[in-house]
Amino acid sequence: MKQQSVSMKEYKADLLQRYWKYQESRFANDRDIFDPKYLQHTSPPVFAKREAWRNIIINPEASKQERKQLLALVPDGERHKWFRSMNSSQALAQSVFGNLAISGYLHSLAELKDDEEIDLFGKAQISSDNFEMEHKIGCLLREPRQTSLDGYVSGDYQIAIECKFTEAEVGTCSRPRLKKTASNYESEICNGDYSKQRSRTERCSLTHIGVSYWDYVPQLFNWKNDSDLIPCPLNKNYQLVRNILAVGVRDGNISLDNGHAVLIYDEQNPAFQENSDGLSAYIETKQALKEPTMLRKYSWQKIINHLRAKNILPWLTENLKLKYGL
Repeated sequence: MKQQSVSMKEYKADLLQRYWKYQESRFANDRDIFDPKYLQHTSPPVFAKREAWRNIIINPEASKQERKQLLALVPDGERHKWFRSMNSSQALAQSVFGNLAISGYLHSLAELKDDEEIDLFGKAQISSDNFEMEHKIGCLLREPRQTSLDGYVSGDYQIAIECKFTEAEVGTCSRPRLKKTASNYESEICNGDYSKQRSRTERCSLTHIGVSYWDYVPQLFNWKNDSDLIPCPLNKNYQLVRNILAVGVRDGNISLDNGHAVLIYDEQNPAFQENSDGLSAYIETKQALKEPTMLRKYSWQKIINHLRAKNILPWLTENLKLKYGL
């Protein structure tokens, strides 16, 4: 269904209004659990650092053990910088996938078809037993900071799940954003092209410091690593490419049929509608893949409507509607 076009400003203004109504209805007597710097209605409600866990939707009747299981899926040290903001896609992901996992309902998602009517989770045997959040993919790609997957399904067939909500993009490479004051600016400068720059001998500044993305990219994508690419295809598609590498590279070997990445997005977000940055990055990445089914997408709305249709965790879907309009 084609969405009515709205601006990012209008989209966020609508969410902002919803958040504050939710805050007033659910936390009317708990103003002290919010960061006082963000109590003006010009920004989303932000929980105090010690109360960040409250941004997760939790069953009011959950046992102490169930709460502990849910919170353990994303430990404090793995929370994003703005996890405590109601805009947090990580908190939304933990509310949805986390509650399904601890309640034993993740398997119900195996029925879903992606936006192109392909099985969303393919051959994966998705269950609470093989699902993780903030999964580190190991040291094979030699990253200074390991790729952390929002969601991960392990097994012979693996799934890397990338969750977006209010983001204006899917996740871009940080190197073109290096500030001139950065200590590594001269050696790792990047203007957004895959080309040798300044005195660097490698076309990619990440390759220059030993990261091995470009060792594997030509085997998974129709992008070569032995000539200049202007602009660099990883610049705007960085996060999706890393997710595909996470499931496509095993023990140094490439597999085109033993895993795929899934992008979960908000279909109300202008960034994932026609001619937008988020959707364009998804399309460009998918079209470049040697096996295009290694990248699939699905919306939060479709997941939650599926749960409603199956009457799964109605307390969760009710709160998702109140808080996010999903």
